[in-house]
Amino acid sequence: MLDVDSQKPPKGKWSTPPFDPRFPNQNQTRNCYQNFLDYHRCVKRMNRRGKSTQPCEYYFRVFHSLCPMSWVRRWTEQIQNGTFAGKI
Repeated sequence: MLDVDSQKPPKGKWSTPPFDPRFPNQNQTRNCYQNFLDYHRCVKRMNRRGKSTQPCEYYFRVFHSLCPMSWVRRWTEQIQNGTFAGKI
């Protein structure tokens, strides 16, 4: 797996997320959901270890690029209410 720095575009340049071989099809719904989960798992793990959450920004940018904001808002509300179905 590539490190986070090699996946980052230059500052200010982010057109689309890079190709993810786990999701080769045109429908990117699962990619959106998986990156949302990966972001929250990453933040949880980094906070538990007392480290910076900066490496998690990659997942944040990908799911913000792929996911409709209504989904993100709903999932975030579900996490806060304790009713989110995904395992974080």
